[in-house]
Amino acid sequence: MKWKIGLIGRILIAIGLAVGLGLLLPTIHEGLATNFTRLFATFNMIFGGFLNFVVPLIIIGFIAPGIAKLGKGSGKLLGLATVFAYLSTIFAGILAFFTATFILPNVIHSTGASVVEEAGKAAATAFFELEMEPIMGVMSALILAFLFGIGMASIKSVSLLAVFEELNVLIEKVISYVIIPLLPVHIFGIFLNMTYSGEVAKVLSVFAFVFAMIIVLHLVMLTIQYTVAGSLSKRNPFFLMKTMVPAYLTAIGTQSSAATIPVTLRQARKTGASERVTDFTIPLFATIHLSGSTITLVSCSIGVMLMNNMPVTFNAYLPFILMLGVTMIAAPGVPGGAVVAATGLLASMLHFDPTMIALMIALYMAQDSFGTATNVTGDGALAIIVDKFSPAVEASVEEPKTMEAQ
Repeated sequence: MKWKIGLIGRILIAIGLAVGLGLLLPTIHEGLATNFTRLFATFNMIFGGFLNFVVPLIIIGFIAPGIAKLGKGSGKLLGLATVFAYLSTIFAGILAFFTATFILPNVIHSTGASVVEEAGKAAATAFFELEMEPIMGVMSALILAFLFGIGMASIKSVSLLAVFEELNVLIEKVISYVIIPLLPVHIFGIFLNMTYSGEVAKVLSVFAFVFAMIIVLHLVMLTIQYTVAGSLSKRNPFFLMKTMVPAYLTAIGTQSSAATIPVTLRQARKTGASERVTDFTIPLFATIHLSGSTITLVSCSIGVMLMNNMPVTFNAYLPFILMLGVTMIAAPGVPGGAVVAATGLLASMLHFDPTMIALMIALYMAQDSFGTATNVTGDGALAIIVDKFSPAVEASVEEPKTMEAQ
C-alpha cells in the first residue's frame, strides 16, 4: 500500500526542517547558511508575487459562478438557508474576534518591535526582484464577481455561466496542482529565514497557544449552534451533536466539506430534520457555511497582527468579517482553499505583507481539518433550524395564492 503524507504533515515537516537547518547550517559555514537562505528567499519572492497575481482570478473564478448558481435554488428555501448560513458565519467571526482580543494580548506580549521588523534586520534577501502586478485590485475583483454573478442569475445566462464555470475549473487546477503543493516549500522558506534571523521561537510559541484556543472556540460554536437547533426542535442538543460525530471525523480526514457531503447528509437525516430540507441544504451549506474556517481565519489573523504590533480594532475587523463571509462562497474544495481565497482581503483590508500572509497560511493550515469539521458539523444544526422555519415561510408564500384562487 502506497503511503502518502497529507498537506498538514508536509507543512509540519517543512517547519521542522526549516528550524533544524536554520540552526545547523550557520555552525557549519556562515556563507553556506546565507546563500541557502537567500535561495529560498528568492523562491518566496516569486511564489508570493504569483499568489498575489492569482488572487483576483480566484475571487472572480469562484465567487461569480457561485452567486449565479445560488439563483437556481428553490426560491424561499434557498433564501432562508443562505441567510442562516451567512448569519452563523458572521457570528462565528465576531465570537472569535472578541475571544482572541481578550485572550491573545495576555499571551503575545509586545516587545516594541514586530516579528517582521526584527526578522527583517537580519533576514536574508532574495538574489533578485521580479514584479508580478495583479490584473486588478481585490475590491475591483469582488465588484466584478458580484456584477457578473448577480447578472448571470438575473438573466439566467447559460453560455456566460459556462465560461465562468470553466474559469472556475482552471483556477482550481492552479490551486490544486501549483499553489497547494508549493505551500510547504514557501512555508519552509519563511521559517528558515525566521530561524536565521532568530525570531522562530517566538512564532512557534504563539502558534501552539492560538491552535489550542481555536479548537476550544470551534467546540463553543458547535454547542451554540446545536443549543439553538435543539431548542427549536425540542431535542437534546448533545444527542444531536453526537449524531453528527461521524461527519466531524470524516471531515478531519478529508479536509473537504464537499467530500464529506454524503456522510453529512446521512447524519443530518438522523437528527430528525426532514429529507426534503436536508437534501437541499446540506450540499448548499458545504459551499456557503464556513463558521469553523471563519473562526480560524479571524483568530489566526489577530495572532499575526499582535505579533507584529499592529492595532486590532472592531471597527476595522467587522468589515473584514462581513466580506470574509462572502469571499469564501464557493471557496475551492481543496485543503487550504479558504485561506488562499482570503489572502486578498488580508492584504487589502488588514494590510498584511507577504511574510505575514505566509505566517497566516502556516497557522491556518496547521488546523484546517478541524475548521472544516466544524463547518460540516454545524451544517447539521442549520439544517434543523431551516427545517423548523421552512413551513412558516412556505405558508406565507402559499396564502396569497389561495386567496387569489378564491
